[in-house]
Amino acid sequence: MILGTGVDMIEVARVQKAIERNPRFVDKVFSPLEITYCEGKKNHFQHLAARFAAKEAFIKALGRGVPWTSVEVVNLPSGQPTLSVRDGKDYGFSRAHVSLTHLADHAIAVVVLER
Repeated sequence: MILGTGVDMIEVARVQKAIERNPRFVDKVFSPLEITYCEGKKNHFQHLAARFAAKEAFIKALGRGVPWTSVEVVNLPSGQPTLSVRDGKDYGFSRAHVSLTHLADHAIAVVVLER
């Protein structure tokens, strides 16, 4: 059964500006695993923006706010992104589906939560 769906789109430049203005922004929003993954990419701001959008989409699908670092986007060995809850809380879903895409200027994420 579908618990909720969420979608979010963000400008890559918005995330880049937030990081350049306040370097601590990265640690407040992203997990160490997410940071390491994104820093290894050619344009890491695109990948960070996609993960930011996924967190926003997750919050929309859940219907309530959660701390930014409570949820992280991780890639399976196949490359498929998935969501992982890091704080050990039960948010009432059994499975999360996530799809990410990004271009030079924008990143989009869709999240579907199942119960």
